[in-house]
Amino acid sequence: MRRVRIHTAQPLSVDAVISLEAAPAAHVARVLRLRPGDRLWLFNGDGHDCLAVIETLDRRRVSLRVLERRRVDNEPPLAVTLVQGVCKGERMDWVMQKAVELGVTRVVPVLSEHGVVRLSGERRERRRQHWRAVMIAACEQSGRAVVPELAPVCDFAAWLQGVGAATGETRVLLHPEGGGALAQLPPPRGGVCLAVGPEGGWSASECSRLQACGFSPVHLGPRVLRTETAALAALAAVQTLWGDWGAVPVG
Repeated sequence: MRRVRIHTAQPLSVDAVISLEAAPAAHVARVLRLRPGDRLWLFNGDGHDCLAVIETLDRRRVSLRVLERRRVDNEPPLAVTLVQGVCKGERMDWVMQKAVELGVTRVVPVLSEHGVVRLSGERRERRRQHWRAVMIAACEQSGRAVVPELAPVCDFAAWLQGVGAATGETRVLLHPEGGGALAQLPPPRGGVCLAVGPEGGWSASECSRLQACGFSPVHLGPRVLRTETAALAALAAVQTLWGDWGAVPVG
């Protein structure tokens, strides 16, 4: 039987009784069609899963009692930040979802020169909240009990200004005409930061500024990949080379 996992923002402790927030409550009652007495797993992002039993349930309210609390140990040993040039609609959702499954630690959505998406003011925060919901759903599915950090949407110049000097972090600029392959880079002494452009790629000026901040240009083979493909291919390659996909983890 499939293990049902639901995210809540509430504190979770054994014997606590909680009422789910509106969205997860509707999912439990209307989509999963669970009933009183059914059990499911709750998590709030603190690295634990909590087994809970449904005590009361109706169309608007689901009340559960926490039965036990277990530490989840499946976070990657290598911290990976994905700096993603904001792309259109479902492409960005796809990147967010799959990046979580592939073990990303932090995602930074960046508005860049060649990007076709333009967001301002309240729209930035609305999109961020939508992407966070996508990431939480991916955690529910993939078994992660820590929700990766999602930075505020920012302009390229503002983000780069706050990057600072590298302190053991391996910085990678994905570019179809990059200098070499990812495997040619030395193993990271700290985390990895991947910079992936939007549909139109990074501009020449942005590439120059990234390299001035220590980002090494790297290609992903002889074919040009779409932005959403490039991000996920790079994450998979990083996990294979230096993460928890069978290679010796970098400590």
